[in-house]
Amino acid sequence: MESAATPAAGPVALSTLGQIGITVTDLDRATTFYRDTLRIQFLFQVPNLAFFDCGGVRLMLSLAEKSGEQFSSILYFKVPDIQAAYQAIRGRGAVFEGEPHLVAPMPTYDLWMAFFRDPDRNLLALMSEVSR
Repeated sequence: MESAATPAAGPVALSTLGQIGITVTDLDRATTFYRDTLRIQFLFQVPNLAFFDCGGVRLMLSLAEKSGEQFSSILYFKVPDIQAAYQAIRGRGAVFEGEPHLVAPMPTYDLWMAFFRDPDRNLLALMSEVSR
């Protein structure tokens, strides 16, 4: 039996995301939200799937394969001006959990975040590294 550390297995280190998937209950409603409310670049749609480009990482919206099944990760969208992004996206109908707030003071910047939900209640966030 070969162990994971043997030369045949080779070192593997993951780093680049190619795609993120979110399960939704209504694909047309979710597509409208991500395309029109968030203005993420829409790529294409096929039966039960819609795809967007998030700065080189593909976002896939899909219907559940099994009834009641739903999976999600928190998507953190990096923005240069969190207050302006918050106002613009809120103005297009996104429902935020609260206003942008300082999460952590770092050595050269302050990390700010604001959390909001998509129509299926998946948690999303704006994040901004504000230089000092």
